[in-house]
Amino acid sequence: MDYAENILGTIGNTPMVKMNKLVEDLPCLVLAKYETFNPGNSVKDRMALQMIEDAEADGRLKPGGTIIEGTSGNTGMGLALAAIVKGYKCIFVISDKQSKEKMDILRAVGAEVVVCPTDVEPDDPRSYYSVSKRLGEETPNSWYVNQYDNPSNAKAHYQSTGPEIWKQTDGKVTHFVVGVGTGGTISGVGKYLKEQNPDIKVWGVDTYGSVFKKYHETGEFDENEIYPYVTEGIGEDILPENVDFSIIDGFTKVTDKDAAVYTQLLAKEEGMFLGNSAGAAIKGVLQLKEQFQPEDVVVVLYHDHGSRYVGKMFNDEWMREMGYIE
Repeated sequence: MDYAENILGTIGNTPMVKMNKLVEDLPCLVLAKYETFNPGNSVKDRMALQMIEDAEADGRLKPGGTIIEGTSGNTGMGLALAAIVKGYKCIFVISDKQSKEKMDILRAVGAEVVVCPTDVEPDDPRSYYSVSKRLGEETPNSWYVNQYDNPSNAKAHYQSTGPEIWKQTDGKVTHFVVGVGTGGTISGVGKYLKEQNPDIKVWGVDTYGSVFKKYHETGEFDENEIYPYVTEGIGEDILPENVDFSIIDGFTKVTDKDAAVYTQLLAKEEGMFLGNSAGAAIKGVLQLKEQFQPEDVVVVLYHDHGSRYVGKMFNDEWMREMGYIE
């Protein structure tokens, strides 16, 4: 008989899928690493489990403890699934720009959800960074995860996602393109792939309102770059320790409108019902067209599932209100 001991045994070994219609104008093969096949429907399941196991191993997370984290939704889902299996409580702090579906899903898996305003400075006591940190200090027998600076985040992708991509492409991958938020995916996968072949190019997809692209190109953290944006799950107004800029060859920025429109196009043209950051990621690939040769194999990673955006990117009324479609 072939079965997993529990739901955590189904994390990883996600499929690779060829992109077709949306990449007709590109000279190369484009493959999607399709992370929604994880049980929590996102790439974050990998690092959530790794962070919990590492915290258990060194005593930061104790039996019956409470897991506390600021999340845009997906890391919370991964942490919640592991917490259910392992017997922990969860408190997740989420910003009010995240979709209602994400909040409802976290509550559905037994987590307590605290909602904070988006449009405040990172060090403002009301920000989701500050509130999650404060709850971690105030709650007895708790562990504050801090996915942004937690090295187990990138480690998960170095140990699983990177090797899977290398194996699935038979070592022929030439470019890796992915949206950057905490930096764990791009840094962990990028490090592994470049160890196998230093010529592999690693590209980050950033959003307008985020500091990554300019910081990578100039070394300057420019606060004038920071303003509220709609795209979920990528970009930051801080520099997470998990972003290893030395591994990243470059960034391309995608507008909120393009990310939303391409999220719809992935569903309608490729049958890929994916989240907002996937729209940004495929538009980023198209913007990098000049980088690719006919013999190249480009791998783009899709983070999460379309079910979390039904009230937003997949709602034409919302899209019209935002001015993204006529």
